[in-house]
Amino acid sequence: MSVLMVNESADFSTLKELLGVTDGNLASHAKALEAENYIVVEKQFIGKKPNTSYKATKSGRQAFTSHIDALENLIRKT
Repeated sequence: MSVLMVNESADFSTLKELLGVTDGNLASHAKALEAENYIVVEKQFIGKKPNTSYKATKSGRQAFTSHIDALENLIRKT
């Protein structure tokens, strides 16, 4: 199955809201994903406000697709 990733990138606030997690929880998971080279973190200022956005790397997209495929296979077997 081919997994479609809807957005090219997402900012911290958007991800926090979509996932329903705390600032610290999101930051620690993002740090772990960045360490595995699954995401790229981009920090910038928009006006005077800091803005952090996250973008999946090629290896991150591949890992995500593999994970979804494994879950689908597990579901089919049950």
